Amino acid sequence: MSANRVFVARLAGCGVFDPLGDRVGKVIDVLVAYRNSGAPRTTGMLIEITGRRRVFVPIARVTSIAPGQVITNGLIDLRRFTQRGQEVRIIAEMLGRKVSLKDGSGQASIEDLAIEQNAQKDWVVSDLFIRRPKTSATPFGKGTTLFVEWNDVTEQQSEESQSAEQLIATYSDMLPADLASALMDLPEDRMIEVAEELDDERLADVLEELPEEEQIEIVQDLDDERAAEVLDLMQPDDAADLMMNLPEDRAEAILELMDEEEADDIRRLMSFGEFTAGGLMTTEPVICSADATVAEAMALIRRKEVAPALAASVFVTLPPHETTTGRYLGMVHFQKLLRYPPHERLGSLLDTDVEPVSAETHISKIHRTLANYNLVALPVVDKENKLIGVVTVDDVLDHLLPEDWRTEDESEVNHG
Repeated sequence: MSANRVFVARLAGCGVFDPLGDRVGKVIDVLVAYRNSGAPRTTGMLIEITGRRRVFVPIARVTSIAPGQVITNGLIDLRRFTQRGQEVRIIAEMLGRKVSLKDGSGQASIEDLAIEQNAQKDWVVSDLFIRRPKTSATPFGKGTTLFVEWNDVTEQQSEESQSAEQLIATYSDMLPADLASALMDLPEDRMIEVAEELDDERLADVLEELPEEEQIEIVQDLDDERAAEVLDLMQPDDAADLMMNLPEDRAEAILELMDEEEADDIRRLMSFGEFTAGGLMTTEPVICSADATVAEAMALIRRKEVAPALAASVFVTLPPHETTTGRYLGMVHFQKLLRYPPHERLGSLLDTDVEPVSAETHISKIHRTLANYNLVALPVVDKENKLIGVVTVDDVLDHLLPEDWRTEDESEVNHG
C-alpha cells in the first residue's frame, strides 16, 4: 500500500481527526461517482460523529488518508447525510459485485477496492482485489485472488448487488447498535437480505437496537422457526414489544415454537399495558437468596448474557428464585458488593428503602422514581409482594425519547 493509495475496506471504523489531532468521528463508507470515461472519482466519506449522527465529508476537506486514520481540515458539515443519485457507496454497494476480466479469463467478485490520489490531487478508484469462483468441489475451497486495475475489468450489468456475506464481513467488528444504524442506511430489500444472513444471536442483538418498523420488516420475512429461535435469544421485554406489533395469528404461531418458559414470559408481558411497569419490565433480573454470598452474586453478574443495566443490582427474594419469585426482600447494588468480602451474606446488605412498584404503575411515576433515587433498575412486584420483573432505565428511555430518536437531526437536508 503506497502513501497515496488506500484499500477502502481497511478504512471502515478508522478514526477521523481534525488538524489538532482531536478525534471527530469514524469512517463508515467512501462514496464515488462514475464518469463517462476512466475510473470512478471519490466524492467524499460517510462518517459517524457524536450521537451516532452520520454526516458527509467532501473529499476536498480530507487532507490525508492512511490506514488507521483520516485527517480533515476541521470543517465538518453537521447536516445529515443523504446519498445523491449518481453516488455509490463502496463498502455497502460495490464490495461483492461481479466483474468480467477484459482479457477473457473469466469472472470474479470484488473483495476490496483501492482509491489513489492522481496528479490532479483527485482520489480515484485504481486497483481491485478480486476473487475468482472456486473450482474445487470441496466446501472448504476458495477461488484464487488477484490484483487488477479498474480498466482491466468490466462490471456486469445486473440487478444483482453485493453479497450479504461480504457486507457482514466488512461490519463484523461493529457493536449491535452500530450495525443496526448501518442496516438502516441500506435500501429495504438489502437491509432484509443482510439481516437474514446474520447468525441468530447477532440478529437478536441487532433487532433490540432497531426501531419498530424495521424490526417488523425483518421478522415478517423470516420463517416461523427462525423467528422463534431469534426471539428466544432476545430480552423478553424487547421480544414482547416486537410480538405486540405482529399479526395475532403470526405471533401465536411463533410463540408455539419457542422455548416454553420464554414464551410464557413473553405472553405475560404482552398482557400488560405498553406504558406500565408490567409492559416495560424484563423478567430475567439477577435474583439470589438472602443466604447467597457476595461471591455467588458476583458470579451471576459476570455472565455474558446479563445486560449492563441488569448487572447493576441483585434482587433478593424468598424461594423460588425465578420470576414469579417468592416474597421480595430487597436489593443489593453492585457498588455495595464491591465493598464487602466474598463470604458476606446478601441478607445483611439489603437496601430496603427503594419501594417496589406494581405492574400497573405508569411510566410517568417510574421515570421520576428512577431519577429521584439515582437508580438503574426498579423492582416490580405483584399483590403478594412477589418479584415478577424489573424495569431498567434503558427501557424507560426507549419510551420517553421520540420514535425517530435514532435518526432525527436538527437539519434534514442534503449535503452540499
